[in-house]
Amino acid sequence: MGQDPSSLPVMTSSLSQKLRYPLIGLLVLMIVIISGFFYFDTFFSIPVQMNDVKIDSNAALKLNVLNQISKKNGITEWALKATSATLLKNEDKAVLIDVSIIFFTRDNQKIQLTSREGILHTKTHDMIFSDTVVVTYETSVLRTDKLHYNKKEHIIYSDTHVTLEKGNSVIEADSMTTRLNDNYTILKGHVRGNFSEKFDVQ
Repeated sequence: MGQDPSSLPVMTSSLSQKLRYPLIGLLVLMIVIISGFFYFDTFFSIPVQMNDVKIDSNAALKLNVLNQISKKNGITEWALKATSATLLKNEDKAVLIDVSIIFFTRDNQKIQLTSREGILHTKTHDMIFSDTVVVTYETSVLRTDKLHYNKKEHIIYSDTHVTLEKGNSVIEADSMTTRLNDNYTILKGHVRGNFSEKFDVQ
C-alpha cells in the first residue's frame, strides 16, 4: 500500500520542531564562546603592572649558591663556596655573601678562610674579603677586617690591622702577607703582643 500523502507535512513539521531547539542551543553556545574569546583576548592584552619590584641595573645574574674550584697545572689552588653571588655587568666581578674558601699550599696543606662578604674578579680570580675575616691554619687563627688574595703569586695579604692567635699567644700588626706555597707569614708595622720565644707564625 502507498503512504497517505496528507501525513507528510505533519511529519516534516514535527521533525523541524525537534531540530530547532538543538540548533538554537548550538547557536547560543557559539555566540558565548566567541564573546568569551574576545573578552579574554582583550583582558590578557592589557599590560600587567607590578608594584614594589626593584631591579638592580648593575646586576647581570644572581646565584643562590656559588661553588668554584681553581686549578693551576692540574693542582688545586683553592675551593670557594658562597651562599650567594651577584655577577655585575661590565665589571668582571662577583659580589659574594657568606664566603668560605680553602686555600691549598704546595705540599697540600689547607688554610681555611671565612668572611661575611667578598669580591671575586672573574677574569683574574683575584679576591677581596671583608667584614669579619677569619683565617685558620692548624692551631693559628688570624683575624682582620679586610684581606686580599693574589692568584698569580698565590698569596693572601692585608694592609689593615691584623691579630694572630696561637694558643695563649697573641700578636698584632698593621699588615701581613702569607705566601701560601711557601707556607710562611710576614707581619709588619708596629708588631706587638704577648708571645714566647717558641712562638712560630708559620
